[in-house]
Order: sequence, then structure tokens, then C-alpha cells
Amino acid sequence: SVTTTWENTGSTAPEYVSTEVTKADWKGTTSAEDQTGDGITGLSPTTSYTSFVTADILFHQCPLCVFKIEPSPISGLHVSFVGVTQATLTWENANGTAACRLLLEGIGSPKEWTQDLVVNISGLAPGTRHKVTLSLLEPNEQRESLPCGQSGSHHTAQGERSTCRPTALSPHHPLTRDTEVLLFGLKSNTQYEATVYSQAADGTEGQPRNVTFRTVASQVFDLKVVDIGATNMTLSWKINDNESSSVYTYEIQVAGPTDSFTLRTNETGVIITSLNSSTLYNITVRPFLGNGSEGMSGSLQVYTPPGPVSDFRVTNVSTRAIGLAWWSNDSDFFKILTTENGTGKSQVNTTTDQSIVIGDLSPGTMYHFEIRPQGPNGTEGEPQRVCSSTDPSAVFDIRVLQVTTTEMELEWQNTDSSSDYTYTLDVQSKYGSNKTNSSHKAITLKDLVPGTLYNITIFPEANHVVGESNFTAQYTLPSSVSDIEISTNTTAASLTWQNLDRASDTYTYHLLIEKDGNSSKATQLVTDMGVTSATVTELIPGSVYTVEIFTEVGNGTKSLAPSWQSFCTDPAPVTSFHCEVVPKEPTLILKWARPPGTNVGFRLEISRGAWRNVTDLGSCTSENGTEYRTEVTYLNYSTSYNISITASFCNKTASPAQNTCLTGITDPPSPDGSPNITSISHNSVKVEFSGFEASHGPIKAYALILTTGNAVYPSANVLRYTYEDFKKGASDTYVTYLITTEGKRRSQGLAEVLKYEVDVGNESTTHGYYNGKLEPLGSYRACVAGFTNITFNPHNNGLIDGAESYVSFSPYSDAVFLPQDPGVICGAVFGCIFGALVIVAVGGFIFWRKKSMNFIECKKNPKTSFCFLRSKLIKVENFETYFKKQQADSNCGFAEEYEDLKLVGISLPKYAAELPENRGKNRYNNVLPYDISRVKLSVQTHSTDDYINANYMPGYHSKKDFIATQGPLPNTLKDFWRMVWEKNVYAIVMLTKCVEQGRTKCEEYWPSKQAQDYGDITVAMTSEVVLPEWTIRDFTVKNMETSESHPLRQFHFTSWPDHGVPDTTDLLINFRYLVRDYMKQSPPESPVLVHCSAGVGRTGTFIAIDRLIYQIENENMVDVYGIVYDLRMHRPLMVQTEDQYVFLNQCVLDIIRSQKDSKVDLIYQNTTAMTIYENLAPVAAFGKTNGYIA
Repeated sequence: SVTTTWENTGSTAPEYVSTEVTKADWKGTTSAEDQTGDGITGLSPTTSYTSFVTADILFHQCPLCVFKIEPSPISGLHVSFVGVTQATLTWENANGTAACRLLLEGIGSPKEWTQDLVVNISGLAPGTRHKVTLSLLEPNEQRESLPCGQSGSHHTAQGERSTCRPTALSPHHPLTRDTEVLLFGLKSNTQYEATVYSQAADGTEGQPRNVTFRTVASQVFDLKVVDIGATNMTLSWKINDNESSSVYTYEIQVAGPTDSFTLRTNETGVIITSLNSSTLYNITVRPFLGNGSEGMSGSLQVYTPPGPVSDFRVTNVSTRAIGLAWWSNDSDFFKILTTENGTGKSQVNTTTDQSIVIGDLSPGTMYHFEIRPQGPNGTEGEPQRVCSSTDPSAVFDIRVLQVTTTEMELEWQNTDSSSDYTYTLDVQSKYGSNKTNSSHKAITLKDLVPGTLYNITIFPEANHVVGESNFTAQYTLPSSVSDIEISTNTTAASLTWQNLDRASDTYTYHLLIEKDGNSSKATQLVTDMGVTSATVTELIPGSVYTVEIFTEVGNGTKSLAPSWQSFCTDPAPVTSFHCEVVPKEPTLILKWARPPGTNVGFRLEISRGAWRNVTDLGSCTSENGTEYRTEVTYLNYSTSYNISITASFCNKTASPAQNTCLTGITDPPSPDGSPNITSISHNSVKVEFSGFEASHGPIKAYALILTTGNAVYPSANVLRYTYEDFKKGASDTYVTYLITTEGKRRSQGLAEVLKYEVDVGNESTTHGYYNGKLEPLGSYRACVAGFTNITFNPHNNGLIDGAESYVSFSPYSDAVFLPQDPGVICGAVFGCIFGALVIVAVGGFIFWRKKSMNFIECKKNPKTSFCFLRSKLIKVENFETYFKKQQADSNCGFAEEYEDLKLVGISLPKYAAELPENRGKNRYNNVLPYDISRVKLSVQTHSTDDYINANYMPGYHSKKDFIATQGPLPNTLKDFWRMVWEKNVYAIVMLTKCVEQGRTKCEEYWPSKQAQDYGDITVAMTSEVVLPEWTIRDFTVKNMETSESHPLRQFHFTSWPDHGVPDTTDLLINFRYLVRDYMKQSPPESPVLVHCSAGVGRTGTFIAIDRLIYQIENENMVDVYGIVYDLRMHRPLMVQTEDQYVFLNQCVLDIIRSQKDSKVDLIYQNTTAMTIYENLAPVAAFGKTNGYIA
């Protein structure tokens, strides 16, 4: 509604009769007489109207008046909350209210100041809450103006009014029309009046509404429990009156379900004790100022936690779970926190029981358990803690990776994730027990007893907790056997061995016997327990077997490798043999049945009297698969020999088969001289001759032959001619007389001592041959035919068959001329003699002429090969005569021979020795090895590493029987021993002293006491025997790279002066036999290394003597010149002096004489000294002539 008023200013003013109020779509009127005001109702608030006042008489309108209707006031203004510094105003806005103006005034401030706050609130919406923050100032206090509703309101000094814009918050109650204004920052204990004006949109205000309120004096806030236990708690709080907080006292009311009590304090905190656990307490804190005014209290509901459990313990443990138990009287609900040690992984379990099993754990892992009792509102009591580890899982898949005699390598599995396991192994055997630990899933057990069963139990352990065990059982390997000894016969072998293991009495032994490495036909034997011997039967004679012996124990555990040894069964003996002679050959053919089994050959021994020859035949060929055959050549004719044949195999010999065999015969040796014709008459002569040598067989007959021809020797064809044939002119030669020698005494091996005399022309007849008278004036020559076998041809009147007979002829005698009568006999004889002299003179002239021409040719070409005589081969039986001839005139003949040898071989090249790198390796500049025969070592770093001053030298059997070398120099010691090793030398012959006449002749290249290294070769002396004329040392030579070794013997001859000869021949000859006896034990291809100082003089002499002895024994020939010649073609200056050359010939003569005379004084007789050295006996005789085995 609106009331219109006006003023009547004149006395004659007309009477107003009506007022008209209009708006755009509405019009309303009212009448009022004699009034200066009129009320109009039914208007809308906050609406613009136009008002007219009209005089009813004059109908005159007053001036136009425009006005607006004020908004309706708010309703329901009240304080919905009041605090110490806050208050909340709430009201309801009328329709049309666009905004409100809030006027807040402080009334009756203790400091007598007031403050007005004007707040315009716009943007009203139903249910909207607005926040107004105040910051009260002291009088005259100034502060920077701040936007209202943000961090505080804008204030002025005392008595002034300030305005600010409130902050609109989100709708609080969107279904209501109430408007709330939250006032913050009020002064405590202050009276305030709040007036609210409603406002239209154009700012027109409605009627105010007000409300008065007082803020609370003080208030406890932020009341909280700082610490709480089952029977006590600590509280703290704050007071919002900071200025006077120190004058407050606080009353704390503690109210429980069964009891309550009050505490007082001046502090903003308190400790409350003597509480009951697991109990709900209502706690109120009331503040009081010193004037007794009470502030706003703070309250809190608190449950005391339950008391900690007791007897918290581990009840049982497994690999995956741990059982826990405890006791509690004030809690029915428990929370258990399980934490895995190291990883921090945790799990929470709850239970209402007083025990629990925590599962799903990892084996062998340490866990921490914490239990908290739970109150009814979720409060927790003090924790109790316990630690425990789960059991480790038992190991599995225990495997023995490797086992030896004293060690065992084990491995096992454990899939637990824990990494700090240790494992205890309980190792037990019948010899005791032992425990050991391992931090890994593997271990090597050591110092075990071979061949013993070990029970091994493995316990896993983690965090001092031992898990379930697992076990295995295993034997250690038994040791291999040692000291195998084998004795054999032809078809069986007895074996014994040793095993020193502690458990050997429980061992059995498996024997595997293979022949020639053929495992498909191996024989197997198993011994009884503890038995260390066995006998193998049904073997094949003369065979190589290998026996492997495995040691076995328990469940079949065998030694790592077998002990093995090869052995040979004895060869089967030759049961018998027979001899066959070869016509006209000093040869025996021996035949024997093939023995069962196999062999590598046969040893043939032939002896006659003191003479003995032993030859290894090697592998004989069988003619028809069942019979062996060999020929023994170069025997004596018509000689009885004792022969034995021994089968050999693997250095074993069978029992010999023996027989006595007689060699065959051949044509007797032709005598050097011719028969002697005496007592010449005109028709007869007397012929004298000596018997033929019977070395080719006994002489059975002699035939006297006459000829008138000129032949030097007759042929066997003349034996068929008789005196009658001569008379007929069929032949100029005929047999005139035949003498048989059957029953007459003979001396075998020597010329017959009988003298024969035949009267030719006495007209006697022998065996069909007529001894007729000679013709006067005839010229006759006589010869003798000797027969070792005489055959008569029945188809030729019983005369001698020359083709079938064994016959030889003497030279024809000089021709004799028969007289015709006594008167002319002297003339005839003189003519014959003169003719013979002429013939001899002519022959002598021709021989002299030929020799002179050859001498002239050699003078012209002294280096041509045909000038060098290469050989002077002499029969043994003729050597003594030859020696005497050469020895005559102070060894003139030997001096000529030695002079002829001076230039032999000197033109051969020596390029390697002359290289600058090799010159320092030569002891003498004039003794350099020929390239064609020098010993070459292996090349190591330089091409000249192969050089050493040494040559291969030919012996009787091989071109490399010897190595001749110089005495080692200090810088060639390693090369010397490298040569010994590479050339497989088993014997060294040293023919010089290290120092002679104050000069070093040879470096002492061997160690005396301790082993010494020479490069890769280690040499150790094992024995030394010093004798008057020589010293014998034994060494072991070892190659350090290959660990191979072999024995070596040094024969050191100490009685030979440099450039001289020993005092007697027997010393050197015996020394040679000593070396050769040892070499029988060495490999056949091993050369003998011989050295002196230069390696030519004494070295050449020794090698030559060895060859000469073999030549005498096997050929019955001697060729000193040829042997020295051959040696000098391989190394210069071999046999360096003429004295050494003569000494060689003297040695040959003494050897030949010893054969004839059986001289024992030639043999070295120091038997006592010799037997000191490995029972070596000196050679008994030098009777080894002939007897070379083909």
C-alpha cells in the first residue's frame, strides 16, 4: 500500500475529491474530502506507480507525482548459533527483496567503544549461506583495507561505520527460503545488535528488523587425546582467548559407565590415570575465568584401549605356517600383523580366538608377529611381539656328481626362496662319522676312505631352525690295484696284486683278459671277496694278453680306471727239427714243425767245441703253413754242429729242441803247389804230392793226371780219358793212376800230412785206368785231382764221372822231357829248363809293364777314384802271413797303406759346419762333419739349431750303427743331450779323459750327484762303478715336455792316451765285448754314441774294431783297409794316426790267433771287479768265427 500526502497552501483551496494512482497496466483511485492525505492499498511491493491528486470542484489536477512502494521487511530474524567469536543470523526474505543491508553494532564494550558494520547482501537466493568475517580493532588502530569476506572485513576507527561485501557460499538448504549469515571474528563476551533491512532492486529499503545477542565469553576447542593407554590417557586442548588464556582454570569431568571423577588444572593439558581398559569415557573440559565466568566447554568421548595380551608365544612351526597363542581378559577381537624379515612384506590377520595359525608363509624365513587387542570402537591395545622362523624345506634330488677314492661331490635341490640357508651334512661310515656345513647347495667331501659306503644325511638350516632331513648313500671309489705280478707258462697265467685300501677285505676284483686288444673275445673273471690272486687258463701259447683289473665294492662301484698290465704267454717249444745239407755248399737247411700259438721268431744256437754262435732268426716264413725253414750258411764243410732251436716271444724262450747236424761237402780246396816229378826215365817218372786240405770234406781219392798240352789247370772232363785214349790221340790228357784213401787217417780242417808217391808208367791198372809207359822224348806235366766225393759212371766203363764228383785240381807241374835214351837225356832236360825260363821272363816283363803304366796314370790324376784302392779283403787263414809281410821293415807295408788313405773323403762338402753360426760349436777347426752323413737335430727357433759336430757311422749291420761326435763344449751341452734323446741313444762310449796333459779334452757333460737339466732334458745318475781301466755309469734321461724317460749307460775307457794306443789289445777288445753285451738289451735301432776329444782317432779305432770282429766271425775275412776307407768317407780323419792303424791290424791278428790257440790270457780277467757291476761276466773266448745265419 501507499499513502499519499499533500499540503493545501491556500485558504481558498478547492476541495480535493480524489487521488489516482496508475502504472502501466493498472489504475486505482480513492476520494478524500478536505484531507491532505489519502491511503491506497493493494499495491505490489517494490513496484513503480504514478499518483495524481484532483480537486473535485474544479477538477483540477495537481502536478504529477511519481513514487515507488518500499519492499516488505524480512521476517523471522533470529540468531541460530552464537559462539565465542562466531554467530549465525537466519531470516526469511519477502517477495521482491533483492538484497539486504545488515547493520551490526557492538553495544556496551568493556572498553566503551562501539563499532558499526554495514554489510550489503545481494544476489539473494533461497537457502543461501553468506560468510562475513570481522576483525575487530583497538581504538585508533589502523589496518590496511581488506576485501570483506576474503581474509577479513574492512574496519574503521571507533565510532565509524564500514561496509563490505559478503562472500556467498553454496546453497545450504536449497528447499528453504532462509538466508543465513555467518559472522566470524567477533569479540568474545560482547553484546551485539544486528539490524537487517530488505532492499528492492533499485535500492529502496524496507522496514528494518533487528536482533540482539552476546558472544560467549571463551571456548575450549581442539580437545584431543595426545596419548592413551589401557589405564591412562593424556589430553590437550586450546582456548580461543589467547589474551587471557593464562588466567583460565579448567575443570575436567571424566564420566565412565561405572564411575566418574573431576580434575582441575591451569594448563591446557592433563594426564588422566586409573582408568579401566576397553571402556568408553565422556570427557568435558570447562574453562573458567578468574572472575568466575564460564566459557564454552569442550567435550570428547574416548575409549580406552584394551590391555596388551599376555603369554604371546609360538605354539607350532612348519615350513608354510606358524601357530600363535596368547591370553587376554578384556578383548574379544585381535589383529595380528605378520612381517617377513628382510623383504618387508606383511599381512594382517584378525581373530576372535586366542590362537591362530598364520599360513601361506615361505619356508626357512624369519617372521615378526605383532598382536594388538581391538576395542569395541576399533581402538587398539599395546602390541606384543614375537619372532619365529618357518622350518626350511627338506632338500630333494640329491645327486652325486662325481666321486673318487677320497672325494665325493654332491649337489641337491631346494626351491625355497630364502637365500640364507646353511646345510649340515652328517657323514657316517663304519669307520666313524663327521659333520660338515655348506652355505651352497653343493659340497665336495674330502679325506674319505676309499671303497667305503657313506650314509649322508642333509639337514637344511635357516635362522637357527633345522628343517626336515633327507639322505643318500654312496660308495667312494675303491683304489686301483698295484704291484701286479704275473707268472706264465704256455697256456696259463697266474696273477697276484695288492690293494692297500682300508676296506680292501670287502673288495672283489673283475679281470678282463684281452688277446691282442680284441675285446670281443675277452675273458672275464671275478674273484671272491678279499682275494687278490687269480689264475687264467686256456690261453694261447706265444700270445700277447692285456689284463685289466677293476676293483669293485658294494653295489657295483668300480675303481675309476683299471690297473692293467700286458703279459706274454710262453712260446710253445719246437718239438723237433731235421737238417738237410745243400750240395757243395757249407749250408744246412733246418726244418721244423710249426709250434702251436704264435711267436716272433726263433733263436738258433750253433756250437762246435768252444765255438758258439747265437742268432735271432726273427719271424720265419712257413712254406706250407705247418713247417718252418731256414738256412744256416757260411759253416765249415763236413763239420758236425750241435744245433738248438728255441722259440722266442716277448723276450721269452721256450725249451730248446736240439740236434747234431753234419754239414755237406764240396770240391776240396785247390792246393797252391803242383806235384813234384822226380826219377825221370825215358818211359817213366815218379810223382810226389801232398794230400789235399780236407776242410771241404774228407778226401776220398786222388787221381794223377798227365798231359802233354799247355793248359794251366785241367777240367773235370779229362777224368773220362784213359791211357788208351791218349794213345789213340783222342786227348792229350789222361788219368794214369787212382788212389783211394778210405780207411786212412785224416786231419779235418788241416792239409793232410800224408805224402803220396806214384810211379807213372809201371803198367798197373786202378779202377779201369791203365798206368802205361811214357813215350821217350815226350814232354809231360802232372797234376793231381782230389775228391771229396767220387762217382763212377757205369755207362762209361766204370770211369770217374766228373760232373757228379766233387773234385778240384792242383796246378800242372812244370813240364818234364823224357829222354830217348841215356845219351840224349841231358840235352833234352836242358832244353826244357831253358824254355821254362824264357816263359817266366816274358810273363814277368808283361806284369812289370802293366803295373808301371798304372802308376804313371795315378801320378797324373791323383784324385781320380780309380787311384783309391777301396778294399783289401784277406782270408782269415792268410792274414798272419799278410801281417808279417806288412810289418816288415818297421811296418813299412802298413805305412804305405795308411799313406794311401790320407786323401780319402777330404773333398766331401762341409757347408753346415762352416756357417758362421756354427763355427763356435766345433772343438777343432780341422775336424768338421761331412754334410752327407752329419747328424741333424730338430729345428727349434733357428735353422742352424739342427747342427751338431757329429756323423752317422756305418757298422757291420747298418749304416747308422754308430754316431761319432766330438767331446761336448760348454756351449753344446744342451745340443749333446738333445741328440741323445732325439736319436734314442742307450749307450755312450767315451774314450778320453776330460783333462789330459793339462788340457781340456772334453767337458764333463754328466751330473755327478743331483739330477741336472739340460734344456728340456733332465739327466740323473743312478749308479757308478770305477774299475782300473774303465768306469761304467748308469743314468736316467727324461724329457720334461713329454715325461718320457729311458735308461742310458756310459762306458768310459780311461786307459787310452791321446793320439796313441792302449798298452795291449786285449783291453780294448774286452771293452768292445762289454759294450756289445749291453747293447743286446737295447732297442735294435738304437745307435751307439762314440766320442773322444775330436771324435776321429780313438773313436774311429773303436768303431773299426767292432766291425772287424763281426767280419771275422761272420765272413772269415778281414779288410782293415776297406773298413777305414769306409769310415773316412763318412767323417774326416777316422783312425787318426798310423799307430792306431797298425794297432787295428794287431788286434785282428790277436783275435785270429786266439781262435787257433784258444788263448785265454787274451781275455780280460778282472772278474771280481766285473761282477761288482750287475754281475757282468767277461766274454769267455773269441772263437766266434763263421756261422752267419741267413
